[in-house]
Amino acid sequence: MRFALAAGGTDNYPPAMAPWEGKATGVDILRFARAADKMSWDWLAIPEHLVMPAGMAEHMGTRFLEGLSACAVLMGATERIHMLTYILALPYRNPLLLAKQIATVEFIAGGRFTLGTAIGHLEDEFKVLGVPFEKRGKITDEYIAALREAWTSDRPEFFGQFVSFKDVVIEPKPMQKPCPPIYIGGNSEAAMRRAVKHGDGWIPWLVTAETLPNCLEFMRKQPDWEAKADRFEVLVTTTAYNVEDNHLAKGDTVVSADRDSVLREIEGLKKAGATAVHVRPPKVATIEQSLEWIDWYDKEIIPQFR
Repeated sequence: MRFALAAGGTDNYPPAMAPWEGKATGVDILRFARAADKMSWDWLAIPEHLVMPAGMAEHMGTRFLEGLSACAVLMGATERIHMLTYILALPYRNPLLLAKQIATVEFIAGGRFTLGTAIGHLEDEFKVLGVPFEKRGKITDEYIAALREAWTSDRPEFFGQFVSFKDVVIEPKPMQKPCPPIYIGGNSEAAMRRAVKHGDGWIPWLVTAETLPNCLEFMRKQPDWEAKADRFEVLVTTTAYNVEDNHLAKGDTVVSADRDSVLREIEGLKKAGATAVHVRPPKVATIEQSLEWIDWYDKEIIPQFR
């Protein structure tokens, strides 16, 4: 099992935010990241929205970083840990610009970057950014192909409906070969097909140990599964969010903190087919308590699954 740690202080998502995160500063975020870097966590997971529609602020919070900027700063502040955008909505970005940004931070940092991406879901965010919401699936598929072409070809060429380019040179190339891993989010069958066809992993939302086996059964039936089955990452959150798919709360979201509950969650997800987990620290009052908890987790929990 591999472990992604939600980067403390980078959002203020009401269902799961710890009290200290609501007032977190840049100094706090860097402190949290540097502490995790000294432990054995595999990734820091960086959330993102570019704008938050006012009508969703109550349910989703207002603080979301821009993913690549945050990754660049945190990669510069750390030495070992990898960054994972969790998630970056791909249709919002020009794929050539995105390819260049990712290759730049990845090249300077010696790898250490995983692109967690999806089609996006907030229609009003698409409207503000001038991106057609109804075409987001097709845009995402095309942009993934364009990214791979830009990263892997000496003279990249691509001719699509939404982006085309030729007669260009794009360097530096990423350190990870053939290119940085791409994990694709979403719970729908279309998202699962996309993850198997175009991705190196799947990072679903609101999938549990109970529902994961059926999802994996569907994915194993996809024609591209066998070619990547032995290296395909299935990264599932351990937080049992008590929300609807549109983020409206159904009740309190409880983030497990004690040893027995945490072990039970991970064992259940591993048995169901997860290869990695996304961990959100509990709702503690101070950053000191959060740092103590992730250190405890690193020493007491992670070694049980290595």
